[in-house]
Amino acid sequence: MKSQVGTESIAGSKTGTWTSLAQNLLTDLITQQGPAITKAALWAGESIAADGVVHLFGTGHSRIPIEEMFPRYGSFAGFNPMAELSMTFHTQVVGSNGQRQAMFIERVEGFAEQILSNWVFKPQDLLMIFSVGGQTAVPIEMAMGARARGIKVIAVTSVAQNKTGIPTHSSGTTLSDNADLVIDLMVPVSDALVSIPGLATPVGPGSTVTAIAIVNEIKVQVANYLVQHGITPQVLTSSAVVGKEESKRLFDAAYAEHARRISTRLTGATNHTGGEGKG
Repeated sequence: MKSQVGTESIAGSKTGTWTSLAQNLLTDLITQQGPAITKAALWAGESIAADGVVHLFGTGHSRIPIEEMFPRYGSFAGFNPMAELSMTFHTQVVGSNGQRQAMFIERVEGFAEQILSNWVFKPQDLLMIFSVGGQTAVPIEMAMGARARGIKVIAVTSVAQNKTGIPTHSSGTTLSDNADLVIDLMVPVSDALVSIPGLATPVGPGSTVTAIAIVNEIKVQVANYLVQHGITPQVLTSSAVVGKEESKRLFDAAYAEHARRISTRLTGATNHTGGEGKG
């Protein structure tokens, strides 16, 4: 993987520096990670078609791609975003619910098991974990716990950052070591893409751009897989596109399908029998 850090001078206003590097990053992503993305989409399509759930987890700013997958316009049921507020509520910054606490919690070993204990996983389910660094305890142990429960794990992470320094988890492993499939975010160790003369550290992270690209590549390929297998996903769609009544119908149908799948996986729920995938 070539470095994506730009070192050109940004004297005054250099509009387009970060954008140019981000475009290169996306090109490298598809060229080098395309097969892994396609494999992840195939697994997800097979899971959803078999009445499975593709669970999505991320701490910190990795909450962004899991919300991009579902629910938002252009998305559909079958994906379950698992965002713990204790590790993803960033806007307070300091004080109560501040960043210090969030960053501390995601390094606490044992916490992931408390999250996982809320869910009943079925063999056709998947867990997709987003973590740029891949070295904090909660994402690592989410992967360990999911695999111990018999489901496959897809890690979306920076391979370069996984390999940097000494792993912080007591197992000595990183997220990429505990996944069945790894998709590399392709960002440099700093994540930031642009070096500015006179500034010691680079600015302008690139991982969110590649993470969002990965999510939407998977989403589109899964939709295509489902249609090819006779399943029509109910896609959340604006009334400006399909009209008010159809937009409401699609939303209600997507939410109902999401509720049906999730209700069979909540610990303590009475119905864990599942059924045929409806999309």
